[in-house]
Amino acid sequence: MTPPRIERVKLQVKGRVQGVYYRASTLEQARSLRLAGWVRNTASGDVEIEAEGPSDAVAELIAWCRQGPPHARVRDVAVEFIPARGDLGEFEIRY
Repeated sequence: MTPPRIERVKLQVKGRVQGVYYRASTLEQARSLRLAGWVRNTASGDVEIEAEGPSDAVAELIAWCRQGPPHARVRDVAVEFIPARGDLGEFEIRY
């Protein structure tokens, strides 16, 4: 059996994504997918995410981020795949 391919992604989520439980919901989603990484608000009003794990779990997180929690209104998700480094810990909220 081939081990899963590990991917790392940076996401920039735009829209009404602050003050709507987006970070906490992302934390729950990423941990349920067993991804490493972090999520944080930016000064510009976006949410930034960096996550690493099996490619299918990363794809699930990206799909979830395009919708977000119920009160979010996601306008765009910029996706940038970067080299996996294995240096991220348990998924967390950064401030």
